[in-house]
Amino acid sequence: MGVLHRGLLRVLQAGGWALEAWAVFPNHYHFVAHSPADADSAKPLSDILAELHRKTAHWVNQLDGTKGRRVWHNFRETRLTYEKSYLARLTYCHQNAVKHGVVRVANQYPWCSAAWFERTARPAQVKTIYALPTDAVQITDDFDVPPL
Repeated sequence: MGVLHRGLLRVLQAGGWALEAWAVFPNHYHFVAHSPADADSAKPLSDILAELHRKTAHWVNQLDGTKGRRVWHNFRETRLTYEKSYLARLTYCHQNAVKHGVVRVANQYPWCSAAWFERTARPAQVKTIYALPTDAVQITDDFDVPPL
């Protein structure tokens, strides 16, 4: 997971996207990012994720001695235009490892943004964002995540 985690952080940064929240698992990932203010100097998200998927699939296939196997099959992109939806999705990403039962406290999961968020945000921001319910967030997330 470390390879996918580092890859996600790197390709988004290189593409000019500002990452706000993320959670990476062996079989899927979630993230919230701000699109670049200067669209002319940044890569489209579909190109960035295609690069991430290509590189990580190549790495996984090398580990397994497999050629040309598709590791990632798709992605879904949602433009967040309502503040409450945006904030709820931040919470969803930060808390996703808890939702899947991988850890009891989100900041203990090393491949998500919860610990970083709690260290860098003001306490009032953390409290406000974590207080938002995520049960109405419409995200396909029926993946079985193996325990650490």
